[in-house]
Amino acid sequence: MTLELLDAAVSTLGGSPREGQRRMAEAVSAALSQRHHLLVQAGTGTGKSLGYLVPALEHAVKTGRPVIVSTATIALQSQLVSKDLPALIAAAGDKLPRKPSFALLKGRSNFLCLQKLAGGYPDEAPPGTLFSQEVVDPGSGQSERLGDQVRRLREWAEETETGDRDHLDMPVTDRAWRQVSVTGSQCIGTSCPLVNECFSERNRAIAQEVDLVVTNHALLAINAFDELSIVPEHDAVIVDEAHELASRITSAVTLNLHPAALRSAQKVMRSLGVASSELETAADSYALALTDLPEGRLNGGVPPRLQDALTLLEAQARRAARDVQEASDDPLLAGARKTARATLQEVTTLCRRVLEERESDVLWVSQSESGSRALYVAPLSVAYAVRDKILASKTLVMTSATLALGGNFEQPARQVGLFSEERRELTQLARSGESADKDCALWAGIDVGSPFAYNKQGILYLARHLPPPGRDGLHPDTLRHLCELISASRGGALCLFSSRRAAEEAADYARGVLDTPVFVQGEDGLNALVSAFRDDPHASLFGTLSLWQGVDVQGDSCRLVVMDRIPFPRPDDPLTSARQERITSQRGNAFMAISASHAALLMAQGAGRLIRSRSDRGMVAVLDSRIATKRYGSYLISAMPPLWRTYDAQAALAALHRLSAGMFAEKD
Repeated sequence: MTLELLDAAVSTLGGSPREGQRRMAEAVSAALSQRHHLLVQAGTGTGKSLGYLVPALEHAVKTGRPVIVSTATIALQSQLVSKDLPALIAAAGDKLPRKPSFALLKGRSNFLCLQKLAGGYPDEAPPGTLFSQEVVDPGSGQSERLGDQVRRLREWAEETETGDRDHLDMPVTDRAWRQVSVTGSQCIGTSCPLVNECFSERNRAIAQEVDLVVTNHALLAINAFDELSIVPEHDAVIVDEAHELASRITSAVTLNLHPAALRSAQKVMRSLGVASSELETAADSYALALTDLPEGRLNGGVPPRLQDALTLLEAQARRAARDVQEASDDPLLAGARKTARATLQEVTTLCRRVLEERESDVLWVSQSESGSRALYVAPLSVAYAVRDKILASKTLVMTSATLALGGNFEQPARQVGLFSEERRELTQLARSGESADKDCALWAGIDVGSPFAYNKQGILYLARHLPPPGRDGLHPDTLRHLCELISASRGGALCLFSSRRAAEEAADYARGVLDTPVFVQGEDGLNALVSAFRDDPHASLFGTLSLWQGVDVQGDSCRLVVMDRIPFPRPDDPLTSARQERITSQRGNAFMAISASHAALLMAQGAGRLIRSRSDRGMVAVLDSRIATKRYGSYLISAMPPLWRTYDAQAALAALHRLSAGMFAEKD
C-alpha cells in the first residue's frame, strides 16, 4: 500500500520513480509498524520528503494517532505545509480510508498577542523611546523608527486571520515584533480574557485534531523537557534535517542569566507596586562577580565569589516571586505579573542548577560586543535526556542528506541515546526474538543514496599547492587563487567562509579584481541575497555558516562552490573543549570524534549546495591544503558527495573555463 500511494503521488506531481525514495518509504513504513527506530541517509535528489510523508500519513490514518514531523529550518517547514503535503493529499488521499489532515505547530512568540496589543503587558521599549529609536528594516535595509514598525503591526492585527509573523507582507525587526508578542513563559494562559480569540491557542487547537503535525526541533525539545502539552500525544516522531537535532536541542535547554534580565524584572515589579532593594543588591553582586571572571569556560568548579552571589540571588529571587504573586490582582496587570514571575523563575532555576555543580554540566561566561557579560550552563550531552524525554515509548525516524559520516551511523545514534557499546545488530535481534537491553535501543541505519551521477556532474578540486591557513586572515595566494577560480567560472560562485571577517576580507579583495558582481552576507537580508544570486548567473555570494546549509539554487547560477578552510570548531568553544576532554579521559580520539566530525558535517552540507538537480554541473573547490596533506583529509573527503577529484590547479581552471564558455554559448 505504501508504494502504491507513493507511485500515485509521484505520478500526479509529474515526477518519475526513484529507487532510493521507494527504499526509504518501505523502510519508514516498516519502522512505524514494527516500532523500531530508523536512521536514513537520503542524498540530495532522493525526494526524501515524500519518502517519509507517505508512510507517515498512512500510519496516522490507520492507527488514529498523529505523527510528528520535526525540522530545523523554517524553509523546510514552509515547503512541507505549502507544497509537499497539499500535493500528496490531493494525489493519494482518496486511496486512504479517509482524507488525512495536517497542521504547522509553532511557539507562542511567532504569533501576535491580542492581550499585549490591548495593553495587558509592560512595554519592551523604554518609556519615550518607541518613536525615537531607529531600527533597520529587514526588507529594504533602510532605517526607520521603531514606533513606525509597531504601528504597522497594530494595523495588520486588525486584518490578519492568523496573527502569524510569517504571514506578514512587510518584514519587521525582532525588536518591533517583541512589542506585540509574548513568549510561552510570559503567556497568562486560560486566565487571559482574550483566550478564545488567541491566535496561538487556535494554532494549538488545530494541531490537536490532525493526523500529521509539522513543528521544529526547539519546540519539540521545550515540549518534552519543560513537560508541556504543546505537541499532541503521539507515538512516532520523524526528524528531518536530523544532523541538526542534537545541537538544536542543546541550544533549547541551555540556560543563561544576563544582568539585563534582572533589571527588566525589577522594572516590571515596580509597575506592580513591588520594590525589592534586596533583589537589586543581589543583582549588583552577581554583575560584579561576573566582571572578575575571565570570558570562556569556568573550570574547577564555581568560584567562591560567584557562588556567594548566586546563593544570595536565588534567595532574593524566590522572595521577590512571592511578593509578585501577592501583588495587585488587577486583571490588567496579569501580564506584568506573569512576565516578572517567569523571569524570576528562570533566575532561580539557573542559580540552583549552577550551585549543584553537576559533573554533566558545562559552565561559561560570555561577553557581548557591547561588553556586557552573562553566565551560561549547558549539558555536556543531551543523549540520555533525549532518549528519556522525547523517545520514551515512541518510534523515531531520523533522516538527512548528511547523517552517516564516513558511512557510519553510530555518531548520530549516540547523540540521541540510541547507541551503546553493548549494541547488537537489529537483524540479529529480529532473528533470535531477543529484546534490546536497557541501554541498547532497537535501531537500524540505511543509506538510500542519491539519483545524481556526482562523478559525471561535478568536480572536487583540492588546492594542495596553497599554503595552509593561518590566524592572520586569508593568505594573499589564497585570495588570488579564489579570484582566478571565480574569473574562470565567470561568476556563479557560492563562497563559504569559516568567519565573517574572512568573508568580508575576501569580498573586499574580489571587488577590486573581478568585473562580476559580489554579494556579501550582512549587506542585505539573507533571502534577498540568495534571490539576487539566483537571478544573476554572473554574481557571486560570499557568506558564513547560514550559507553552508539550506541554500537551494539550481541551475547555472551556482556552478562553483568554494570553501576557504576546513570548518573546525573553535578550540576555545566551551562545549567543544569539555566534550573533547571527556572523550580523551575515556581514551578516545577527541579530535576525530568532535572536531573532524563537526568539520565533515559542514563540508558535506556545503558541498551539497552544488548539485541540486540532474542537470546541474560544476565544481566544489577547497582552498585549505590540509585536506590533501593531513591524515584526516580522507575522512573529510569521504563525507562529501563522490565528485570526480583533482588536485591540479590548471586542470580545475580549464574545466571552469570550458563549463562557463559552454553555458553562456548556449544562452547566446
